[in-house]
Amino acid sequence: MNTATETAGTKEKFIQQCEASILAEAPFYFNKIKKEAIQRFDQLGFPTTKMEYWKYTNIQPILKPVYRMPERIASDKLTKEELNKYFIAGFDATVLVFYNGYLMKEHSHLNKLPDGVIIDAISNQFNNPLFQQHYAQIADDTKEAFTALNTASVNDGAFVFIPENVIIPQAIHLLYLTDSSDGNTMTFPRNLIIASKSSQVQIVESYHSMNTNISFTNALTEILAEENCNLDYYKIQDENNASFQINNTQIKQEKNAVVSSTTITLDGALVRNNLNFLIQGEGCETHLYGLYLLNGKQHVDNHTLVDHALPRCMSNELYKGIMKEQSTGVFNGRIMVRKDAQKTNAFQSNKNILLSDDAHVTAKPQLEIFADDVKCSHGATTGQLDQEALFYLRSRGITKEKAQALLVHAFASDVVDKVKIDKLKINLLHLISEQLNHHF
Repeated sequence: MNTATETAGTKEKFIQQCEASILAEAPFYFNKIKKEAIQRFDQLGFPTTKMEYWKYTNIQPILKPVYRMPERIASDKLTKEELNKYFIAGFDATVLVFYNGYLMKEHSHLNKLPDGVIIDAISNQFNNPLFQQHYAQIADDTKEAFTALNTASVNDGAFVFIPENVIIPQAIHLLYLTDSSDGNTMTFPRNLIIASKSSQVQIVESYHSMNTNISFTNALTEILAEENCNLDYYKIQDENNASFQINNTQIKQEKNAVVSSTTITLDGALVRNNLNFLIQGEGCETHLYGLYLLNGKQHVDNHTLVDHALPRCMSNELYKGIMKEQSTGVFNGRIMVRKDAQKTNAFQSNKNILLSDDAHVTAKPQLEIFADDVKCSHGATTGQLDQEALFYLRSRGITKEKAQALLVHAFASDVVDKVKIDKLKINLLHLISEQLNHHF
């Protein structure tokens, strides 16, 4: 059987699982959206390396295993001791815990919140007019197969609504745990986040494996940042080296909104992140930060798009990668400045360090400018550790391994320092140190 036939057969299996996921108790409109997404996924099919957008990432390793879509389980399967491994130490946050894609309310922590704030499971908000108004309206599933697949398969996830002029004092942590102890597991997390006019909120979205078995996470987050809001969004990917993750994030910014996005990838066999910003208001400020630490045969592909549609906006992007052994990093950053987006300032930088001869990185920064009164720049660098700095540290009695770890840590700090939540920053520094000490 050739690859094309195998892929077609796999697509049919996924479609059957999508159809089986349709819930009789879900409202008509929700199931209608799912059925339409199944049709779009069927039309699109899985992407291949013949497509420019997927040229450097072969998804065949994702499609080879046979997966199960887990059902909702009783909360007593999770223990407090087990969960404590994934909570951020000292982090006073509102936490929603999702186990294999489903909310575990008994293990979640909802702090006292201002009136009108909604932090809940999607499955509890089907009949909420706010949810109905915005669900599946921000992300486009007509061109991206995995977005359509998520819409076709999802039954749960997080709905976050922040009313006008409300400031959330503590961060909101969306904690996704995957347990594949009963067999190869496939989950479809879905988040809808609405930050209303002049609101302020910090969101942390993290993904973790509870064992070393194979899993596939196809996640989708839709974010609407309304006028004058201030939103910090952090995505932490710390699954195992047998996990696959496709993660799509679509963010829409309105007038004078300030949004900062930080993506930290610490583990995963194959990870693909699609982060798209649609800037549809004047005076917006957009920040994109990313860090990926790879070893073994890991493959991480970050695709970003900042689409400037209106004038007097600013975007700044910094992604850094550290590759060792036979790992592969891909960065494709695209900035589009449309005809009406005069007075745009847009800057992009991708920097990579290769710690072995077999590690590989592909960097493809792109500028598409259709306005004439703009300031835009992009650049990408790839190299090895500074040998003079390494020699200096070793001359002070520091071992080669520790000296390398210190330099790598310093290289990564440019991104970690952008984290505004102190407890999260400390936790990330600890995780990065563990990663460096174990693999680097």
